[in-house]
Amino acid sequence: MCAALFIFTAARSVAQSDELALKSRRGKELMATGRFKEAASIYSELVRALPNNPGLLLNLGMAEQMGGQPRKAIPRFEAALKLDPDLLPAWLSLGASRMELGEPALAVAPLEKAIKLQPQNEQAIRMLADALLSLERFEQAALEFGKLSQLDPKDPRAWSGLGNSYESLAGRAFETIAREGPESAYWLALVADSRVKEGQFRSAFFFYRQALEKAPDLHGIHAALAEIYRQTNHADWAAKEEEKERQLPPPAKSRTKLEERYWQARHYNDLALQAFSRLAELPPSLQLHELLADIHRNRHQYLEAVKDWRAALKLAPGNPQIERELATSLYLAQDYKAAAPALEKLLKREPRAPDLHFFIGDTLLQLDHVENAIRYLEKALTYDPKLLPAHASLGLALARAGKRDQAIPHLKAALKLDQDGSLHYQLSRAYQSTGQVELAKTTLAEYEQIEAQKRDLEKEIQISAP
Repeated sequence: MCAALFIFTAARSVAQSDELALKSRRGKELMATGRFKEAASIYSELVRALPNNPGLLLNLGMAEQMGGQPRKAIPRFEAALKLDPDLLPAWLSLGASRMELGEPALAVAPLEKAIKLQPQNEQAIRMLADALLSLERFEQAALEFGKLSQLDPKDPRAWSGLGNSYESLAGRAFETIAREGPESAYWLALVADSRVKEGQFRSAFFFYRQALEKAPDLHGIHAALAEIYRQTNHADWAAKEEEKERQLPPPAKSRTKLEERYWQARHYNDLALQAFSRLAELPPSLQLHELLADIHRNRHQYLEAVKDWRAALKLAPGNPQIERELATSLYLAQDYKAAAPALEKLLKREPRAPDLHFFIGDTLLQLDHVENAIRYLEKALTYDPKLLPAHASLGLALARAGKRDQAIPHLKAALKLDQDGSLHYQLSRAYQSTGQVELAKTTLAEYEQIEAQKRDLEKEIQISAP
């Protein structure tokens, strides 16, 4: 926030005193050169001399805020606003301080007041939109980001925020369908849509076909299947599906609530796509790299995600959230040698974060540093006993260290995560080695059943002709 916009000239208010006027000028000079603590000291003296001057109170608050003391600055802004309720910079600064302190709910009112005073103030609109988005007030956030995109169509933050707001609205509609109509055609179709976004065309094909079995006249499904056929080099099959889409009867005029939610979700997803497409048309930005990294991660293209997080970090050096995303992507990309130091750096900043202890522990396990891995994984479970991935990894580490009796409870705790049967297999071996033969047999049978189900599912989700 540019101090030059907000520093009021106090000279006319202190004209009766050359000394106060000199101090006022000195305060402005210190603010302009970034020496905020020294400026705050001078403005404190001026406020003591002239306690009812709103401009000086604002300047003191700005000096404290920019000096890294937003909490201390807040009562200065509030005092200035009691004296002058139309003091726009004070409303802006009050909202900014609340946002800096992680208090978006308290930032909304002052930012709304600032916008009422100056409807096209982009800074106020952007902060208000960010506050509303963090509060999950997605409809209002979309309105504010929409205003911002109109005021400055080249602002990547506007399009990114707008896309995220619409995506969140689509997600909320999907959650309602999942709660009120699980396994319905609408739920199946939306699950298929999500698989397409992740590049999982065979899985999407399976769910679209399931949706059609339940609702043969549901518009958009044949068109979606046609797109999958095009993506998988079956143009002739795509043409047949497009023809089926054209032959569908017009949609019914009346819709059920569930159907309304479905089309609402589809509509919001389309709006999100439009916003992100506008973002992609702009020059490379922090927001664009974040978007691309998320897309790559959703498609399990973790090495590509790493490239975009690194590019984002160049645009925002030292950003803790981006450093976290980069370290996580390195881990997911199985670049364990690069992930280890990145995660260790994060752990120094967040020493009690259970997920970081898990990531480091599992990384060390993959690098065959088993004893060190156990130490970190145990620490992860100390901070979060319900962290199932840490139970799975610790169970495997203890088994590898020959401590199979200790591994058993952790492997058992993590069985809910076992999609490929590997945990059942390791648990069976642990039971066998500790003399629990019957439990070993039962668990091995469960492992074999999972394997059979995997083979059956693999056959079932092949992309086939219309």
